Amino acid sequence: MVFKHQHFHETPPEVEAEFPPSATLEGAVSDALASAGGVDASDVTVTASGSEITLSGTVQLETEVVRAEEVARSVAGVTNVRNEISFNGIA
Repeated sequence: MVFKHQHFHETPPEVEAEFPPSATLEGAVSDALASAGGVDASDVTVTASGSEITLSGTVQLETEVVRAEEVARSVAGVTNVRNEISFNGIA
């Protein structure tokens, strides 16, 4: 058996980063929201664009909207947070 290195038209394949920086930042913010007190983030989506985080989805209380943004801003690497979370109107 002969082993040949993988090439595509005589150029080696390029592999992109398995976990790009935005995915790492999204994961860090999601983990912080999941473990933070004062917010049920089970219906909150975290999206990163560079170092900007967008929070979307719904929460039960208006105070959770503010708390989610505070938690996201506290994560290292986050420079801006766009908070698009809505609440279900329970006071």
